[in-house]
Amino acid sequence: MVMMEIAVHPIGTGNASLSDYVADVIEVAKRRGVKYEITGMGTNLEGDLNTLFDIAREMQEASFRRGAPRVFTLIKVDDRRDKDLTLEYKRRRAAEKVGDA
Repeated sequence: MVMMEIAVHPIGTGNASLSDYVADVIEVAKRRGVKYEITGMGTNLEGDLNTLFDIAREMQEASFRRGAPRVFTLIKVDDRRDKDLTLEYKRRRAAEKVGDA
């Protein structure tokens, strides 16, 4: 299981609000059926590596389809192969470490 954090930033939209673009990006994850969670600064995804990179490409293209002339996308990948991890496991372990569990 691979985890990806992705933040898709459309540029040059002429509007400070990007919520419609964000909704398009989230819709890609929903349609593809992967586990995802929305954060204040991006979206976390869980799945296999090839699928997540395909989804990242679709997310970026969604902003172009809405009309953004430029899209800046940040991607972080956690690909741990010695242990099967999930977003929930990582969240729970971090909370335990700081005494919030």
